[in-house]
Amino acid sequence: MASSCSSLFLLLFMVFVGSFHLSVQETTVSLSFPLTSAPLSETSSARAKFLSSMVASASGKRRVQKTTAAVVASPPFGYNYRSSFKYSMALIVSLPIGTPAQTQQMVLDTGSQLSWIQCHRKSPRRPPPSSSFDPSLSSSFSVLPCNHPLCKPRIPDFTLPTTCDQNRLCHYSYFYADGTLAEGNLVREKFTFSSSQSTPPLILGCAADSGEAEGILGMNLGRLSFVSQAKVPEFSYCVPAKQGLVVNKTNNNNNNAKTGSFYLGFNPNSRAFRYIDLLTFPQSQRLPNFDPLAYTVGLVGIRIGGKRLNISAAVFRPDSGGSGQTMIDSGTQYTFLVEAAYAEVRKEVVRLAGPKLKKGYVYGGALDMCFEGEPSEIGRLIGNVVFEFEKGVEISIDKERNLDDVGGGVHCVGIGRSESLGVTSNIIGNFHQQNLWVEFDVGNRRVGFGEADCSRTT
Repeated sequence: MASSCSSLFLLLFMVFVGSFHLSVQETTVSLSFPLTSAPLSETSSARAKFLSSMVASASGKRRVQKTTAAVVASPPFGYNYRSSFKYSMALIVSLPIGTPAQTQQMVLDTGSQLSWIQCHRKSPRRPPPSSSFDPSLSSSFSVLPCNHPLCKPRIPDFTLPTTCDQNRLCHYSYFYADGTLAEGNLVREKFTFSSSQSTPPLILGCAADSGEAEGILGMNLGRLSFVSQAKVPEFSYCVPAKQGLVVNKTNNNNNNAKTGSFYLGFNPNSRAFRYIDLLTFPQSQRLPNFDPLAYTVGLVGIRIGGKRLNISAAVFRPDSGGSGQTMIDSGTQYTFLVEAAYAEVRKEVVRLAGPKLKKGYVYGGALDMCFEGEPSEIGRLIGNVVFEFEKGVEISIDKERNLDDVGGGVHCVGIGRSESLGVTSNIIGNFHQQNLWVEFDVGNRRVGFGEADCSRTT
């Protein structure tokens, strides 16, 4: 992704810190972590996060994450965890890591594999950020040595080969599309939900960075993801709608942010969900523009203002080279469509509200359906936007929520061209997941949707 686009994903980034309490419901353990919001500065790791789930390298191809190395075995996920978060553009959860647990902020990302945290050791010369992880305080922490299978050169889970550092420890590197480098040591560490509930040691990245202490919770289908290593059968989240269309830029959006919910394991609301199957492809199929570890779904059409657009369903499925894949991604803010679909969307938006279009304006190098004027009026002109999936399942975005306030009195439709990211995939971002439960039922290879007021979910 071009550097001009990276600012698009950094304007409203927030971190959430909080305490937890333990409750028991029937035979399952439920952990609840109420959180409060605080602003997050623009750091290299923050930039890396939002690029991680969308693009693989400056060449414009998504990472193809696959590993043949063995990972730490773990028992089935036998407990339920619930976390709250406040949403402005990212889904940030605070997770207890280590023994004893240290609370770490991690961005929930269904588009990437390796989970990583910021690691610092206490130093009298420069104290680490208070929310970073101190390995010296955890009795369950260990670093992977150079002879570990994952440290063999050119393991394809990483955009650069793993190497041995000067201490004979396994060093990893991730390059993101804007040139940002995330690197550190591969380590093993537990997620400790309570004194009696913890995962086995999982393989994580321990990033050496002097900035803020946010990391990534990699939740895709890769063997190194948190989902796979912890054997999580299902997880879900509910993204709250932004408070109104106008964002107050002077107070870090704290007054406008609302609280949503995140579940690891069973969600008691799932009885009302409607499900679509994940699309499956032969493991032998290695396509240059296809991400085999993404949550790929069957999008079949788009409606705007009640009109079904003239877009072939084939546009939303991977072609012979893998282009056209449609994925659900919690780590991408807006929705991005390949040119054949985007052109039809833009043509209809211009037909409905063209006279109010801010001509020649492109926000962040990615959004060019932008307007000045009263957003509610423009929303009424455009009408509802509906994404149609297989089995009659739909995501409907009310006309009052299809524009995002990007500042300076400008509001943009939250849909951009995929080529502006350097990718050839369709990506349903979290902007179009507001007021929805989104459940990833990994065990049954399906995704569920359930309408909800996500600011009031339990």
